[in-house]
Amino acid sequence: MAKFCSNCGAELSEDQEVCLKCGVLVGGKAKKDPFAATAPNGKSKMVAGLFGILLGGFGIHKFYLGQTGLGVVYLLFCWTGIPSIIGLIEGILLLTMTDADFIEKYGKN
Repeated sequence: MAKFCSNCGAELSEDQEVCLKCGVLVGGKAKKDPFAATAPNGKSKMVAGLFGILLGGFGIHKFYLGQTGLGVVYLLFCWTGIPSIIGLIEGILLLTMTDADFIEKYGKN
């Protein structure tokens, strides 16, 4: 399983303690923030999760993550309240997702 820098999202080797791209300490001595996942394209796991929870009914989290088509569907059906419920659930799932999974799924846009 690949290891990623929590600051810039660069892929690291298993024994690497310092990110060669940004210089951040990533070894066992580094302080780990569970919401610090930032994909190489600049997308933040915490921002996406909060958008899902707070503005999920309008699909803002989908637009933020580059899924414009789904964002438009959320906008079209926002009056029903269903996208708000789905957005809340997706926001929670985004916040509880591992950093590696977030970067793998949303880091390539």
